[in-house]
Amino acid sequence: MYCKSTLMLLIAIIFMTCSSHIIAAGVVFGGKTSEYPDWFKESFLEITEDVAEASEENKHVMLYIYLNNCPYCHKMLEDNIKNAPYTDFIKQHFDIIAINMKGDRNVQMNDELSLTEKELAAQLKVMYTPTIVYLNSDNKIVARTNGYRSVKDFKLVLNFVQQKQYEKTSLVKYLNKHKSQVYSFRDHPQIKPITDLKSAATNPLAILFEDKACFDCNTLHDKHLASQEVKEILKSFTLVRLDALSEQAIIDPQGNTTTAKAFAEKLGLSYRPGLVLFDRGIEIIRIQSMLYSYQFAETLRYVGERLYEKYPDSFYDYLDARTIELTKSGQDVYLSD
Repeated sequence: MYCKSTLMLLIAIIFMTCSSHIIAAGVVFGGKTSEYPDWFKESFLEITEDVAEASEENKHVMLYIYLNNCPYCHKMLEDNIKNAPYTDFIKQHFDIIAINMKGDRNVQMNDELSLTEKELAAQLKVMYTPTIVYLNSDNKIVARTNGYRSVKDFKLVLNFVQQKQYEKTSLVKYLNKHKSQVYSFRDHPQIKPITDLKSAATNPLAILFEDKACFDCNTLHDKHLASQEVKEILKSFTLVRLDALSEQAIIDPQGNTTTAKAFAEKLGLSYRPGLVLFDRGIEIIRIQSMLYSYQFAETLRYVGERLYEKYPDSFYDYLDARTIELTKSGQDVYLSD
């Protein structure tokens, strides 16, 4: 028979051996929340009435569509709304109404349209949060931004709406007109000098739109495009860069002769850097706001590995599954790095 000490040692060895095969689940980090300021509008979500009240004060209504624990919503709210150099301007000219992308409250958009918050988000095809929809005095959408914008970029959008420039031009054309030189185009070893985009559209095609006024293009190159993980994923793509303000002649992925500027305007890209991902000649998804590393890389993977075929309804179905896969394997996921 074993003595007590020997028996205890054997039990400990067996326990340690078994434990070595158990993988601790990873953790998701980076979800962030913010408190809304008390000057956000207390709305019963009867939007027609909200618009009428705003119009009496010569204001526009902003529908601020958010997601709980969204790091982009946190950054937008803290940097661009609550603590911006132009916070007083927002309070003077806009009524902001918060809409939960996954919420169940009823939203009465007008006499004919009543739906839940999540149904409204689906109807508006919200892909990135925060999505901000701007309404005029006729309760019509006159502008929209998807995801986080830099403080300077966001002010230009606010000016566009507050000055009612939407009665004269598009947001894309307005932003193009009011840009100044802050960026010089940078090289990247994977960028191909292709102008016939149709010739490269059979396989995954990533079209990067930049311009001279791109506040965030240096960050894109220094962080995302310098990442080894991103470089590996981009091997599945043909990566092409277009100057979104250039009159350079190109052939778009559908075979139409156009210019880089006209193509960007046709796509409605009001944010730089914009990255539009095609496969087999069809746009699958686009990146049109600032993204943190995890979501940026997984958006590329979604198209580059044709995972959109497995998750055709929503990129976020894939992202949720990917997050579960990684954490189950013991890897941590960082949403806001």
